[in-house]
Amino acid sequence: MDERTGTPVVGMIGGGQLARMTHQAAIPLGQSLKVLATSEDDSAALVAPNVEIGHHTDLEALKSFAEGCDVVTFDHEHVPGDHLRALEAAGASVQPRPDALLHAQDKLVMRRRLAELDLPVPAFAEVAEVGDVLKFGAEHVWPCVLKTARGGYDGRGVWMLDDAAQAEEVVAELLAGGAPLLVEQAVPLRRELAALVARSPFGQGAVWPLVETVQQDGICVQVLAPAPEASAELIERAQDIALTVAEQLGVTGVLAVELFETDEGLVVNELAMRPHNSGHWTIEGSRTSQFEQHVRAVLDYPLGSTELAAPAVVMTNLLGAPAQPQMRVDERLHHLFARYPHAKVHLYGKSERPGRKLGHINMLGEDADELREQGRLAAHWLSRGEWLDGYEIH
Repeated sequence: MDERTGTPVVGMIGGGQLARMTHQAAIPLGQSLKVLATSEDDSAALVAPNVEIGHHTDLEALKSFAEGCDVVTFDHEHVPGDHLRALEAAGASVQPRPDALLHAQDKLVMRRRLAELDLPVPAFAEVAEVGDVLKFGAEHVWPCVLKTARGGYDGRGVWMLDDAAQAEEVVAELLAGGAPLLVEQAVPLRRELAALVARSPFGQGAVWPLVETVQQDGICVQVLAPAPEASAELIERAQDIALTVAEQLGVTGVLAVELFETDEGLVVNELAMRPHNSGHWTIEGSRTSQFEQHVRAVLDYPLGSTELAAPAVVMTNLLGAPAQPQMRVDERLHHLFARYPHAKVHLYGKSERPGRKLGHINMLGEDADELREQGRLAAHWLSRGEWLDGYEIH
């Protein structure tokens, strides 16, 4: 407990943009998030006053960080499970708990558990040798999807294998490097969706509207809230899947369930047990943002309203340009706000480099298609310093 404010101390392991935005959400609750960052230049370390420098794989650094925290939570899933159990054994409240978080850390563990719960997952198999992939491909028809069981995000750690010859080449190289692998059936999808929920230790749950995530080259470029043309049955099914996962796995905090929509129904793709890119729209677009809700949930506070703040909300990711823009970012912001005064820009304090997630832009309004186009143009301008539609700066 912080003796100065009388409020509990939430510690977040990881100093990226998720910790940065969680810190911002914690301030109105009378708190200042405590952050374990690997560098003083990390996104959250640039804005949070209570920062310790240490690595998430260093058990002693984790133990030192947890001292004085009422609860410890995460900006990412990469903390070793044994370290988290050691923190619990030392008396720390870890949320979500290690046994739950394991399902977001290890895709093979996740697939097996969801299959046990009779939740929709693609056919899959563990890969110990090249022959496992060749057998799977012969049984389930090529192409197949090869994944690293641990790590990987934004398209990393995922390979589409078109045939047996390609499988032999790629799998042999990865196994030689010691990567734990699994192979999955390629899912013929209509689109990608995300169901975002929160759950407290008490067991209270909250769900946000189902959203569509628009992908490009394995990276999410836009999130549309609510998901366009989603039937009541589809929405109910997606939210039921997410709440079931949260309850059965014992998740606390925010849970994002990434889903494929197919002709046969929904299929679970990935899980994230923390604030997630598919929920950044909630900062302005929901009565309670995913970041505030995560703080509430891990502290076992009553959860907030997830009602939409506008009929349509579009979040557009800001990605680093292929070449360094000539115009400084503050000049780009100046012109962006002049054209789109309703745009809500969130920059993460990161240096610019190609393809890097530098921030996001939220647009709220009545017409989702109009917001999508505005978001696309705004992100292109802010990334590159040039307008796609020939708009002139005056």
